[in-house]
Amino acid sequence: MFDERGQRYLDCINNVAHVGHCHPEVVEAARRQMELLNTNSRFLHDNIVAYAQRLVATLPPQLCVCYFTNSGSEANDLALRLARQFRGHQDVITLDHAYHGHLSSLIEVSPYKFRKGKDDKKEFVHVAPAPDTYRGKYRENHPDPAGAYADEVRKIIEEAHANGRKIAAFITESMQSCGGQIIPPAGYFQKVAEHIHRAGGVFIADEVQVGFSRVGKSYWSFQMHGEDFVPDIVTMGKSMGNGHPVACVVTTKDIAEAFLSSGMEYFNTYGGNPVSCAVGLAVLDIIEKEDLRGNARRVGNYLTELLNKQKTKHMLIGDIRGVGLFIGIDLVTDREKRTPATAEAQHVIYKMKEKRVLLSADGPHRNVLKIKPPMCFTAEDAEFMVEQLDGVLTVLEESIGIQTKPVISESIPHRTKVTKAPPRDLLGENNPDTTEHASRKRNSACTESSRSAKGSRREGPAPQQDGRQLPGAVS
Repeated sequence: MFDERGQRYLDCINNVAHVGHCHPEVVEAARRQMELLNTNSRFLHDNIVAYAQRLVATLPPQLCVCYFTNSGSEANDLALRLARQFRGHQDVITLDHAYHGHLSSLIEVSPYKFRKGKDDKKEFVHVAPAPDTYRGKYRENHPDPAGAYADEVRKIIEEAHANGRKIAAFITESMQSCGGQIIPPAGYFQKVAEHIHRAGGVFIADEVQVGFSRVGKSYWSFQMHGEDFVPDIVTMGKSMGNGHPVACVVTTKDIAEAFLSSGMEYFNTYGGNPVSCAVGLAVLDIIEKEDLRGNARRVGNYLTELLNKQKTKHMLIGDIRGVGLFIGIDLVTDREKRTPATAEAQHVIYKMKEKRVLLSADGPHRNVLKIKPPMCFTAEDAEFMVEQLDGVLTVLEESIGIQTKPVISESIPHRTKVTKAPPRDLLGENNPDTTEHASRKRNSACTESSRSAKGSRREGPAPQQDGRQLPGAVS
């Protein structure tokens, strides 16, 4: 990304520009369709059918009916409507620290938001513990964390039934993002789905932030859990249009038919319009043509290796977790107690931005550095990011009295300088010829004015902790 002065930044957090900022083929697909026709979705058009067919081809066969919307929030709101209409139940089970969108219906099922505001939890919302095996109730040393966390959902269902309530849905991100890059333990989704189905509810997998091959192992994050797990409803958005507003709900014929039987026609003026579908099709083509799923697997594995090497060196790093290009760095002030290093995480973000690397933090304590870059992220990008992080953590640990351990791995090259040209440009050298050349090579279809970005910002000073002062419908 480039700021208003033409300085180049390495974007490590933008999971909206999925296939890369201003990808020429996405820009061209939108331009071409806009020149031909754009209208509301009451008018029949081939693009919406072609797009629906391409999407369902990536999913298990049971998931075969698409409802197009404009955002992930719209998609999750519609998913709740589908779930409640299916059997007439109303209650929803969500995970602690979850975030599913900005609409009122979604704030109600997003503890990440409603716990920070004045709104009390609604009586029809039930919050289950996040399946966090690092800092959660059941950790990595538990003999069966998946079963233990799933039992928490079972207990919620039993208590709800005892109070005369009925469960409509369990909603969860396939990997929790705002909750701190949480990867559910193997078997958790299967066991939860079993409890939910027995209660007459449906399982909603929110893939808005983690879908479209980000995990590398599979096209959708829920597919990591095995072929024996299939959610009843899948929602998607964000990366779907590479920055263009398009989203979707995909479900089964049974759920779609129950929704239709309500007599309330589903219509969305812009959902599935010709331009949005043309953009979506272009994104699918690029993922396949540029092997971005394979790239997520290869670069993600390499980046995780590099970060684990840093963990052996820096005591501030308590945990490295993730899959593909979805990775969290959990910063702690005490590894044994796993005390969240909130102030330190904010300091690292600011210092990384000074080094032209954009990172952010999330989790309930805002101490988890999140990495979910555009899928064209390269091994060289990974090396540059880790090298800058190493430098920032080294200075920070020295300033607060933590000893940094010198560690050199034989299996992972130890680099003390940037060796290739593109990452050098990231250092913000004000050479207009270099900046122009680099930007046009990566974003050849974009004009100069379209490449301006402010970078990440946060209002107010970085928080302090413990008094520590840190340095400077188609089927």
